[in-house]
Amino acid sequence: MNKKLLSLAVAAAITAPAAALADATLYGKAHVSIDWFDIKGEDEYKGWAVNRGKIGKGNPRANRLGVKGSEDLGTGLKAIYQVEFGIPLANERDYDINNGEQSGLTMRNTYVGLKGDFGTFLVGRHDTPLKISTSKLEMFNDTMADYEGTVGFDDIRADNTIAYVTPSFGGFQFAAATIPGAASTFAAATIPGAASTRDGFKNRKADSLAEGYSLAATYGNGPWYFGAAYEVLTDQLSTAKAAANAARDVLADPDSTAGYIELAKAIIQNPNFTSTSDYKKWRVGLGIRDLNGFYLSAIYENQKSIDFVEKIGDKDNDADLWQGQIGYAFGNNMIKGMYGKKIRDINEVGDVKSWAVGFDHNFSKRTKAYALYTKVDADTKGTDEGDWKGFSLGMIHNF
Repeated sequence: MNKKLLSLAVAAAITAPAAALADATLYGKAHVSIDWFDIKGEDEYKGWAVNRGKIGKGNPRANRLGVKGSEDLGTGLKAIYQVEFGIPLANERDYDINNGEQSGLTMRNTYVGLKGDFGTFLVGRHDTPLKISTSKLEMFNDTMADYEGTVGFDDIRADNTIAYVTPSFGGFQFAAATIPGAASTFAAATIPGAASTRDGFKNRKADSLAEGYSLAATYGNGPWYFGAAYEVLTDQLSTAKAAANAARDVLADPDSTAGYIELAKAIIQNPNFTSTSDYKKWRVGLGIRDLNGFYLSAIYENQKSIDFVEKIGDKDNDADLWQGQIGYAFGNNMIKGMYGKKIRDINEVGDVKSWAVGFDHNFSKRTKAYALYTKVDADTKGTDEGDWKGFSLGMIHNF
C-alpha cells in the first residue's frame, strides 16, 4: 500500500508543474562547427577554430535556449511572452581556453505582448522588421558565410523595441517598430567614456520614443516570397553625437575643471564629432523557396551615412549591397551557393566581393550537418586587409 501511495505522490509531483506550464514551450538551438580560416591583414591568422573562435570571421552560431508561451484572455485575445538566452557552446569571445564559467549568457529576443485578430503588439528586445524582412531568403544563416559577416548587410536586434505586426492578408504582412532612446544625465567626468546607445553607452539627449524606427512589408505564398524594408537610426544614437552633447554640457558648467574644458573644446571643434547624420537603410528581397526543389533569392540594400558619418572627404559615405543565392534540394540533401558585393562611394575604402558554396544533409527535420567554403575579397588599394577565406564543417540541432 505504501508503495502505491509513493507512486501516486511522485506522479502528482511530476504532472502538477506540467499542467501549470501547459501553455509554455521550451525550445532552443545547438549549433557547432569546426572551422578553418585564412585571414589576411591586421588580424592575420591561418588555422583552426571551433564556432569561429574569437578571431574568426562570419557570424556567430547563434546558439540559444528559450521559453515562450501564451495565456488565453478570452474574446480572441492572448497574452504572449518569450524569454530567450544566447548560450555559447564554445568560446567566441576571448582567447582564454578554459573560462567557461565567465563566458556568460547573452539576451536574445525577449518580450511581452498581446495577440489577437488585430495582429501582434509586443514590447521588449527584438529583431527589427528590416532584419526579419529577408531572413527567410538567407541560406547560410548563422554560419561563416552569413550575408552579414560576408557581404555586410546590416541587421540589428534592438534592446528597446515597441513593435506591431499585422495579421496576414492573403500572404501580405506589415511590421513596424520604434526604438526608444536611453537618456541619461552626464557628469563632467564621464566625457572620456561618452558614447551612444547604439554602442551600449549613454546619451542624455537620446530621449525620443523613436530614436530609431523600422518598417517592413512581406509577402509569402507557396514558394514565392518578397520583402521590402526601411530603417532609420537617428544620429542621437551615434558615439560622436553623444560625445558632442556631453562636451557642450561641460562648457556650460561653471564648475568644470580646466582639463575637461579643453577636452570639450577639442571635441566641439572636431567635425567628426559634430557633423553627424541619421543612418538610413532600405532593403528589398525576392525569392523562390522550394519550387520543385529549387531555391533562388536576390537581395539589395542601400546604406546612407554609414555609422552616422555623412561624408568622408568630399564623398558620400554610402554603400550599395547585393547578393544572389541559389540552391537545389534532392532527397535529404541540398547544394547551394551565393555571390554578393558591397560597393562603396568612397574609393579609399574599397568594395567587397564574397562567394560561398555549401552542402547540407538533413538527418531529420530538426537535425542537419553541413559543409561550406567561403571567400571574401576586399579592394583596399594594393593591400590584403579585409581578405579572408574559410572552410566550415558543422551540425545543427533544433529542439
